[in-house]
This record gives sequence, structure tokens and C-alpha cells, in this order.
Amino acid sequence: MNIKPLSLSLSLSLSVVSSMAQLSKLNVIEQCQVSTPQNSSTPQACYHLPLTFLDIPWLFFSPSQPLFFYEFPYPTSHFTSITLPNLKHSLSLTLQLFYPFAGALLARPEPGKPELVYSQGDSVSFTVVESNADFGYLSGNYQRYVEEFNTLVPQLASTGAPSSNCAAKISLLSVQITLFPNCGICIGLAYHHVVADKRTFNNFIKTWASLSRHSFFPTKSILPSYDRKAIVDPYKLEGIFLKEWWKRISSQGAIIGNTKTAMLDPTSMVRATFLMDLTRMERIKNWIVNLCNKGNEPLPVHLSAYVLTCAFVWISLIKSQEKYFNYKCCGQNPNYFGFIAGGLTRLNHPVPSTYVGNCVGFGRAAAIRSELLGDNGIVVAARAIGNTVKKLDKVIFGGAEKWISDWKIMFESDLHVMVSGSPKVDLYETDFGLGRPKKIEDVGVDGTKAIALTESRDVSGGIEVGLVLPKPQMDYFSTYFIEGLNATP
Repeated sequence: MNIKPLSLSLSLSLSVVSSMAQLSKLNVIEQCQVSTPQNSSTPQACYHLPLTFLDIPWLFFSPSQPLFFYEFPYPTSHFTSITLPNLKHSLSLTLQLFYPFAGALLARPEPGKPELVYSQGDSVSFTVVESNADFGYLSGNYQRYVEEFNTLVPQLASTGAPSSNCAAKISLLSVQITLFPNCGICIGLAYHHVVADKRTFNNFIKTWASLSRHSFFPTKSILPSYDRKAIVDPYKLEGIFLKEWWKRISSQGAIIGNTKTAMLDPTSMVRATFLMDLTRMERIKNWIVNLCNKGNEPLPVHLSAYVLTCAFVWISLIKSQEKYFNYKCCGQNPNYFGFIAGGLTRLNHPVPSTYVGNCVGFGRAAAIRSELLGDNGIVVAARAIGNTVKKLDKVIFGGAEKWISDWKIMFESDLHVMVSGSPKVDLYETDFGLGRPKKIEDVGVDGTKAIALTESRDVSGGIEVGLVLPKPQMDYFSTYFIEGLNATP
């Protein structure tokens, strides 16, 4: 393992005043760079990994920022002497396998194609801080102010935008460990989707956790695959996506896009988590069936747990928007519900489950707002989302040439919902030797109008729904969510 210490001047006390008028003190314990072990089997010279056409669209997105909260009833001395060295060493071993995470995104001026680059000695920023914030409060499901999570998220370094005579680089992964003495630990990460979809990230963090527990490498059958030939571009989408990216570079300058918007009042924004269990899903399904029977309509084609959850959340969000923003003239406007669909089972050729990179498609369901707010709104929502899922099942790249322009429409509209994460990725099984996470949060959804979906920690088959909204709108959403479930047959 190669750990590079940085300036000791960072060991200063930082303070943050929360929206609850509480003072949370942060002490920087350590900041260093973690790289692969010396004399490791990773490439010795500069290694270039080209982006595929499925990676390029993620250049338009902000970094993902997951937080993993673990109970840790031990003092700081125990953490720094035992737990911290193990976390750093196991991360170093993991980067030996997933070396692009230690590298950078290299962006050249048009017509250069962006790529991932790694050189022996490249590293990941690793920060350790101690906090006196309330661990139980931060790791709860109830409403909590978003400002109190900002200090838990690491930053990613960048050299700026490519110019006419030079390339630009941006780091791909950064880690911050926040210790709440005698209470818990938060492992916070920032990574760019361009290097990994949720499946790849899950493989990465599960490998890190496994090495932290056992200190031996995975079997050869689950080692990462970097075979870019596994991703076939039958519709020549790469050129289309690159032109869109070059256009954005010339107009905005940044290498990576920013899907976040200025929040109305950051100090009033709260996050909360809602649980959708199997009983509630069944009630929603029965509600849809009864409405269809009553109206002599066919059932939606796809009523999976995912569709039922998304449809109900979509309706509840729209009702809360109506109440909070007092919309009066948007009834006939289309509303969009965007989500990501896994590609491993939808492509016409095999892709290894251990493939490192992106293998996902984009779905955008649309429905008229007035119909979503009507008595049969839940049926309209379930039908729109289910039909989109079925289209992706049949032709995942249908309409893919418009993916980027569709995203642009969605992110510029107040009338859209986007899903981040997937309940099929079992992140709650990520055990670093600390047990299962007490809570997982996705700070990356802040300011994006997106919802975060993960599998439930404690309820088999359940789905956790994470949202960030202005507090008054969150109150309205909570009311509609609870009343809607109680009103179902």
C-alpha cells in the first residue's frame, strides 16, 4: 500500500452551523492519497481505457455521492489504531483490481475522444474527520436538513476544461470517513458515473468491504473485466453522443456536466426516507386492478414492485408540487418520469457481470399532468412506466439517439422526476467488518429533483425511497403518501 500524507495545516477545526441552530465541529484527523500497492500487478506505464458509447452520456451528469452509515461504539483511539489502517490497506488492494477508480478522466479538445487514464502511482484522495454531530439523527429516516450532510461528502479534483492546445483531467473517486466517537462511522464517496454504473460500483465497494473483512482477493471468476469489445454499438451512437458532448464543452467549458440546480432555499431543504413494503405494494396493485375493472380498462402491462413503487411516488410528488407551488396552468403539460434500465439482460449479446463501465439504458415515461392528478392517476402512472419498461425490454436502444436531448428537457423542467439508484443492487450487504450499514443516503440527488431507490435494510422485498424537498413540500408529500396508502383497498 502507498499512502501519501498531505499538509498538516489541514488538521484544523472546522465548524458548520446547521439549519437547526446546532454547531457541529469537525476535526480533520488525516488527509492522504491511497494508491495501489507498490509492485502490484496493475499497469506499470500509462494505461488508456477508452469510453464506450454507453459511458459518454454520463459526462453530462454530476458525480454520485453515496453515504454509508455504520454503528461503531468505540472511541477515536480504537478507530485510528485498528479500523482506519485496515480501511486504507483494503482500499489500496481494491484499487489494484479496480485501477481506473484511481485514475482520471482525460478530456481533449474536439475532435479528441475522452478516455480514462491510469498511471502507476495514481491515487485516490482519502480524508478522515471527527464530528460531534448526532449520528442517530443523521442516520434516521425522518426529515433532516440537507445542509447537515454537506460536510460528509468528499470533493473531486479537476484541472478545468480542455483548451485548444491541452487536455484536462478530472479525478474519478474520492473518499471521506467521518467518525462519530463512540457512536458510528460514515463512509462517504464521490465518484463519476462515467467510470462505473451502479452495478460496477456495487462490485467495487463489495470488493473493498470483502478485503477489509478477510484480506484476500476474490476468486478469478469474479475479477473485474475490462474488455471494451463486450459493448457493441450497432446504431453508431458514439458519434452522436460525442457531438453533443463537444457542443456542451464549447458552450459551458466544464468536463463533467452538472445536473443539479440552485435550490429555492438551501436552508429549508430536508431529506427523508419512506418505506414501501410488500403489503403496501399489494394494496397499490389491488387499487389499480379495481380501478381498471371499474372502468372496463385493460391492466397495465407491467406491475412489478418497481413499477408500483415508482407510480405511487410519482403521483404523491405531483400532488405535493400542486399544493406547494400552487400550479394553476400546467394541467395539459406532459410530465416525465426518467429511470435507468440495466443492460446485461437486455442486450442481444453477453456482457460479463464483472464488466467495469456502464451497461445501462435510459427510459423516459410521459403522461399528461391532469390525467396523473385525476381519479385514475395511479393507473395512468403505472401504465406509462410499465409500457416504457416493456419497450426497453424489447429494444433497449430504441430512441437512444435522443437520450441526451431528452435528459436536457427533463432537467430543465420543473415537471420531471428522475430515479437514482436501484433496489436490485444490494448495497445494504456492504459489510467492512462493521456489520451491515445502519443507513444509506444518496447526497447526489440534492438539487436534481430525483428520488433515490435502494432495497430495504430490514424488510425483505421492500424498497426505500429517499427524497430531498423544501420542508413544506416534504410535509405535503408525507401526507399524500400516508393518506394514499390508507385509501387503497
